[in-house]
Amino acid sequence: MADSTHDSDRIMASAKSSLTHQRAGGRRVDGGSIGKGSAKIKREHLTGKLLRLAMALAVIVIASMAFGAFVSALGFEGLFVTVLLMIVAAFLFLRYPRIKMPRREDLTKGDLKQTVNRTELWLEAQRPALPAPAVRLIDHIGSQLDGLGVQLTGLDENTPAAVEVRKLVGEHLPQMVASYTAIPSQLRSEARAGGTPDAQLVDGLQRISGEIDTVTRQLAEGALDELATRSRYLDYRYGGPDMPLGEVSAQDVALPPPGAPDVALPRPDRDNPRDEGGVPLDFDKSPLPSRSKR
Repeated sequence: MADSTHDSDRIMASAKSSLTHQRAGGRRVDGGSIGKGSAKIKREHLTGKLLRLAMALAVIVIASMAFGAFVSALGFEGLFVTVLLMIVAAFLFLRYPRIKMPRREDLTKGDLKQTVNRTELWLEAQRPALPAPAVRLIDHIGSQLDGLGVQLTGLDENTPAAVEVRKLVGEHLPQMVASYTAIPSQLRSEARAGGTPDAQLVDGLQRISGEIDTVTRQLAEGALDELATRSRYLDYRYGGPDMPLGEVSAQDVALPPPGAPDVALPRPDRDNPRDEGGVPLDFDKSPLPSRSKR
């Protein structure tokens, strides 16, 4: 009885471990995704696994039904074999194939958004080998790369800005991390060339983070200018944000309301009933001179 309880606990622990493993994309990582790009790659990988598993289960069920209909009844043994095959298929298709981590040499292949997404995924795989301050910077850089990816939409990849982004994200950032991970772990805390490798890595990542922020702001400059122009127009048309609801701006106050008399013309004299037009017209009522007859 004790052995059965032990086996049940071991099976449950193995199932939980397998579930955690497949949620992580088939590879153990710490801290989850650092950005939306890497999360998208994992989600697509998991979706492919689930589709393949659904197809495998459907094939097993259809084959079992066909065997029971045309060969012989399944019975208890056949039902047991069918369930066992479904469990084995679920284990295999949820665990394999594992997500393929991109190589550093392949990060710059494809378009810019693919470069950003693959770099995020590659950085996630390097986090266990990095010191804690660098891990926090990597997580921050992941969120920065998400913002940069938004600005890359519609950007011509042949422009100097696109070339600079590809070098910064696909070359300089991975090279900084790869240079650190190539150092033996026992030497990463020793001072050398003005500082320890740990401190040099953190300093390099801070500079790269600042450069990513600068590039993102430069790419978003057009959208920021358009937003500022539209905001100034709304202030001019409807007043500033501090104006209470229902009031109008000074420009609208200066304009006369529709149907109002023109203030540029003199007002009619209300006491004179003959004055109806507003502009006094004083005609000479003397008779016109007659033409003399010759």
